[in-house]
Amino acid sequence: MKTVQISLNSIDKVKSFVNEITKFDYDFDLVSGRYVIDAKSIMGIFSLDLSKPIDLNIHADNDVDTVLDILKPYIVD
Repeated sequence: MKTVQISLNSIDKVKSFVNEITKFDYDFDLVSGRYVIDAKSIMGIFSLDLSKPIDLNIHADNDVDTVLDILKPYIVD
């Protein structure tokens, strides 16, 4: 599992993020405080406080670099 911080501070960013990660068969979780949400769920994402960066847990054993390359626009440095 790999964890990165992402920013989803607009509706368009949320839509494009979900479209990108649904291409993968891996599980993705968003963690904000005590809440853990399926990152492929648009409704779940909108239940979080999107004004702050959110932790993204990527449950992939291999190919993590490919996922990170595609998610680069959302990752907080």
